[in-house]
Amino acid sequence: MIAVVDHGAGNVRSVLKALDALGSDACLSADPEVLSRATMVIFPGQGHFGAAMDRLRTSGLDQTLKKVVASGTPFVGICLGLQLLFDSSEEAPDVPGLGLLPGRCVRFPSTVKVPQIGWNRVQIPDDMRAPSGSPMAADDGQHFYFVHSYHAVCDDASDVVARADHGGPFTAAVWRDNLLAMQFHPEKSGAAGLALLRRCLDSSSWRRGAASC
Repeated sequence: MIAVVDHGAGNVRSVLKALDALGSDACLSADPEVLSRATMVIFPGQGHFGAAMDRLRTSGLDQTLKKVVASGTPFVGICLGLQLLFDSSEEAPDVPGLGLLPGRCVRFPSTVKVPQIGWNRVQIPDDMRAPSGSPMAADDGQHFYFVHSYHAVCDDASDVVARADHGGPFTAAVWRDNLLAMQFHPEKSGAAGLALLRRCLDSSSWRRGAASC
């Protein structure tokens, strides 16, 4: 069973619709027991970093998600679901993130249109283009749909598995152990997005092992 995290953020229904189109057995849940039993957890979201973290902490979902990742369960983050994995964000400087990945989220510079809304070309780092090197190796040069004002800056460059450009290169996707997350919306990215989600569902193709918290 695939569990989509119900944490009060937007963009959940479109993810469920895409998973249904792929024939997956997915449910929407905020129940710790359901999330802990899932074969994969998908963490989507749109909205404000601080408000989302407040909801996670108030509900106790922050600890649940940390346990899920630590258990080795395949975990996929989308958009805000990527940003919340990091230590902090300029959007809410006093609010700690989940701290599952070292780094922070920063706002795009005022020299470019903010938010970035629309299609952007995603590129895979040279050392990640081998078929076994990245869950996104097949996506080099593909266009995906973005809606965001902030982007992740990773402390560990090896976590970055895809980049795009908006006033300069920025992190489009990250991967560490059993945790994969993307800044763009695969569920809104047409055939390329559905193909990526299909590969995500085949966790055996990209899991490296259990992440540590």
